[in-house]
Amino acid sequence: MQIYAVGGAIRDQLLGLPVKDRDWVVVGATPEEMRRHGFKPVGRDFPVFLHPQTREEYALARTERKTAPGYAGFDFHAAVDVTLEQDLERRDLTINAIAQADDGTLIDPYGGRADLAAKVLRHVSAAFAEDPVRILRVARFAARFADFSVAPETMNLMRQMVAAGEVDALVAERVWQELARGLMEAKPSRMFTILRDCGALARLLPEVDRLWGVPQRADYHPEIDTGVHVMMVIDMAATLNAALPARFAALTHDLGKGVTPPHILPRHIGHEGRSAELLEPLCERLRVPTDCRDVARLVARFHGDMHRVAELRPETQLKILERCDALRRPERFGQVLLACEADHRGRLGLEAVPYVAAERWRAALAAVQEVDAAVIARACAEPGQIPEQIGAARIARLSVLKKAQGLSNE
Repeated sequence: MQIYAVGGAIRDQLLGLPVKDRDWVVVGATPEEMRRHGFKPVGRDFPVFLHPQTREEYALARTERKTAPGYAGFDFHAAVDVTLEQDLERRDLTINAIAQADDGTLIDPYGGRADLAAKVLRHVSAAFAEDPVRILRVARFAARFADFSVAPETMNLMRQMVAAGEVDALVAERVWQELARGLMEAKPSRMFTILRDCGALARLLPEVDRLWGVPQRADYHPEIDTGVHVMMVIDMAATLNAALPARFAALTHDLGKGVTPPHILPRHIGHEGRSAELLEPLCERLRVPTDCRDVARLVARFHGDMHRVAELRPETQLKILERCDALRRPERFGQVLLACEADHRGRLGLEAVPYVAAERWRAALAAVQEVDAAVIARACAEPGQIPEQIGAARIARLSVLKKAQGLSNE
């Protein structure tokens, strides 16, 4: 039995990055031998074991064979005669196909260290084409390592996989998992530009893919191209350290601009409503979690109003706060504001401009929260008057706030 550390831990170690999780591959062992050493089996499809003390994963060296389209169509072969080099050959990228022995010796049969030095994402072997999830992984690594390029031969192979329909066989849960992880990387725009370059974005997120080439008014959007704007917005959301729901909302807030009638371009009247409508089937298709879906709905519908808070009457401000359920869900409302800030600052030349609207919305919410609904309810002679009286008191507070801010109520 020989045990080697493999994968991301070795890559990050060589890059001087913090090592979070370690994976191990075991050569020359059987499942029975692993169990005798106290390892607990956890893998269903192939032999993976948890170390009895560290709980880290140890997988038996294995090879695999493609048996059907998509991610799940594989047969795995794990046996004592499978070599370390054979196991590494089935991995996705050369930078992830480096192993380390107990004595610190690096085993790098496929040039991973050279590609780390050259900052290149390159597939290990032709087996890459058998697993369409690897297209998403390459794009995600491009978002994590923003100064790495994708090798031309790897990009060509990814295009061939898309053309062969491999991406169409991916299950929704796995697509969402990789997209969500990519959105949480330092430069999420790179994930989507890589997916677009190989043709996968049009298959997975056609609502986003069609945004490139759609013009916007230059006085509002100096970058003009809607696709470019959305990429700037998700990168700004990353700069703001936004949580996943706000980052997903940043990605999907302008979907409606992709279907704006050509005769009104570059204006996008009513795009907020169209964005919200297009968002629903997208979320259903990818089985987007509820928290991400809810924030994205609100941002798609109301981001234009959020930007124009200074122009809104108190009655309209209250209506939007209520539609966002801001009084009961202030933390979620904060994510909505963060996504709107990313939208405001995700424009050419406006990256450093403060988003004053967010502070005004927070002040408006605080003013509404000051109204004691219980006191008003007790003072009402008729129960049916309670909602109206509470609403009137909240509007009055918002009117006072607007005057204090030097803004007109008209």
